[in-house]
Amino acid sequence: MEGLVSLRATIPPVTHRPNKFTPRNSIPGITINFRTRKSVPFASSSIRAQQLESEDSSATVAPVTVPEEDALKVKEWEVGMFQDEVAASQGIRIRRRPWTGPPLHYVGPFEFRLQNEGNTPRNILEEIIWHKDKEVAKFRERRSLSVLHKELENAPPTRDFIGALKEANMRTGMPGLIAEVKKASPSRGILREDFDPVEIAQAYERGGAACLSVLTDEKYFKGSFENLELIRKAGVKCPLLCKEFVVDAWQIYNARAKGADAILLIAAVLPDLDIKYMSKICKLLGLAALVEVHDEREMDRVLGIDGIELIGINNRNLETFEVDISNTKKLLEGERSQRIREKDIIVVGESGLFTPDDIAFVQEAGVRAVLVGESIVKQSDPGKGITGLFGKDISS
Repeated sequence: MEGLVSLRATIPPVTHRPNKFTPRNSIPGITINFRTRKSVPFASSSIRAQQLESEDSSATVAPVTVPEEDALKVKEWEVGMFQDEVAASQGIRIRRRPWTGPPLHYVGPFEFRLQNEGNTPRNILEEIIWHKDKEVAKFRERRSLSVLHKELENAPPTRDFIGALKEANMRTGMPGLIAEVKKASPSRGILREDFDPVEIAQAYERGGAACLSVLTDEKYFKGSFENLELIRKAGVKCPLLCKEFVVDAWQIYNARAKGADAILLIAAVLPDLDIKYMSKICKLLGLAALVEVHDEREMDRVLGIDGIELIGINNRNLETFEVDISNTKKLLEGERSQRIREKDIIVVGESGLFTPDDIAFVQEAGVRAVLVGESIVKQSDPGKGITGLFGKDISS
């Protein structure tokens, strides 16, 4: 027992407690049919994707009479358990939300929740994802999907993000650059005090960037969707990647409405069915999907998904946050390299790229594009920073 996290009044405890004989996909008094999206109102996009794709038959359990508020808590808990099992089976280490289970400790009318490993983030990415899950829920209340659909009617047309990378690679003989508009990061703090997103984007474009990545997370990276919109409206011609921590399809529609041409999907966070589901949404909206992987298992998962055109290899270790660019080479060795060529996938090197030697190393490993932020955004002239990074002028 490390300490109390919350203390709030509640009603008496739930009489139903799942045991080892309780199906993980069962809910007291509820029939779950995975072909029907409305069966589980609290399902995340992961569960919605399972409902869209699964051919499993429905499972029914006998009704159990419980107070309505506690019944809802049990629903949320069991949906979370099912999602955790899907994630665990695919080696996903980032939990989508804290696991607390149904209320366990009562003193009179009060419910106690204890801080423990289950509801404490294990690393910074997990902390970001937990915050993002709550943040998106609030955003959805303010602007529903139906409202976003109407906004899409006035959204600017998408540009060819993948085509821009291929063209730059052919023109320069070097990896196409996705230059990142980023003010801060959790590991490095503030990267640039005099941060003007439009000026930085324009400097990147003049310096030869093929595409731009715009951080939209506010709490941890000091970014915003407003920055994305400002850059698009300023007339920057480079296609724009919305660098967001996606946990819900709502974020994809929002990115499209704000002028994005591509969006990031993180394999360490999203199960395979989520990636398939969200990739299909991207295609419908004309967006490119950059699917980010960190290790061999994630790479193998993503290579097994049809229709993936863009894979980013992040050289940052999720557990230690250390960076090692040899990770790119390791993930592109052997059979994987052949599969990537057969599928005509563009691989993007990410994190730890600071010098021309670093660029040459990942290019030799097989990348055709790189995503770089810190090493160039900190320069007084980000355009000249690009020249220093590549060892030559790539603007023409």
